[in-house]
This record gives sequence, structure tokens and C-alpha cells, in this order.
Amino acid sequence: MIAYVKGAVAHKNPSFVIVEAGGIGYHVNISLYTYTKIEGAETVKLLTHFHVKEDQQTLFGFYEEQERTLFRLLISVSGVGPATALVVLSSMNADELRSAVIGEDVGTIRKVKGIGPKTAQRIILDLKDKMIKESGESPTMLSVQSNTLRTEALSALVNLGFARPSVQRALNRVLAAHPQTATPEDLIKLALRELSS
Repeated sequence: MIAYVKGAVAHKNPSFVIVEAGGIGYHVNISLYTYTKIEGAETVKLLTHFHVKEDQQTLFGFYEEQERTLFRLLISVSGVGPATALVVLSSMNADELRSAVIGEDVGTIRKVKGIGPKTAQRIILDLKDKMIKESGESPTMLSVQSNTLRTEALSALVNLGFARPSVQRALNRVLAAHPQTATPEDLIKLALRELSS
């Protein structure tokens, strides 16, 4: 219904912004990611999602189209409402979320406040194929190859004494930043750099 809101910022904080457009002040809920992008701006253009429930109508705003797309994917999952979807998008960026879902990394998704193991599994189950299709990469490239690489690197790094959750986070970041990593050795080297930084 409302594709975007563009106008002067009347008020902003990390969870919402009031945008004045055409003499009307729109209360738009935002993620921390969007907040960091518009923090210094006096005027903004936010892509929006208009959410209607029986007792309330809410406007959600996004700095980028990919964030709005991920928000819509998240709220399509049973048990994930708009408020939870915003918390997810405030806790990890788009690449980290995609990497966690495609890599079936339940632990990373569970770290988000308000998401339990069942919801994390459901997010992966419902969104993995959609995210693979949307990214335009072949599922075999993404899931089989990077999962094999990931499993070998994870095992090696845990054997070296690193904590599994830290290793999983490091591997997520490395695979998001270097999707072309071809060997477990390269992946381990990059992850070691990430772990020691």
C-alpha cells in the first residue's frame, strides 16, 4: 500500500523514526542497521512495509531493498512476527543472516533475542530454498561445497581449541565475505585471522 516514505526527519532513535512527508508525520519502525545508515541524515527515503493486524496498523522502514525482502521472508515464517523480524535484522546483517540460514547454522540464529531452537529450525527450513533461489547461486555450490568446507574447517578449528560458537560466527563472516573460498585450508586461514582479531 505504501511503497516508501520520503521526507524530513522530525525525530529518530534506534528503534523508530518519524518522517514528515506532505504535512503528515509517519511513525516508522526501523532496525539498528537502518538506524546506522540514516543516523546523520536530515531527510530520508525509507522503503516500507505496511503491516495490518485487527487492532493495529504499523509501518516498518528499511534503508535497502534487500533488508525489506529479508524482513518479508522472515515474517512469512510461522511464529516470527514483525517485531521479532526487526530484532533479527538488528542482530545480524543481510549477509550474516543468509549465511546462517543457507549454512543451517541454528546456533547463530538462536543467539537472537526471542528466538528459540524450534523457531531457528523453522526459519532455516522455510527460508533456505527461497534464499538460495533469490541469491541466484546453485544450491549445490552453496550448500554442498560450502557445507563440506565449513564442516571440515569447523572440526579442525574446534580441535585446535577454539570454542564452537566462536568458530561458527567466524566461519559465517568469512563465507559471507569470501564466498569463492575453495579449500578447507584457505577457509581455516581466513577464520583464524577472524578469530584472532
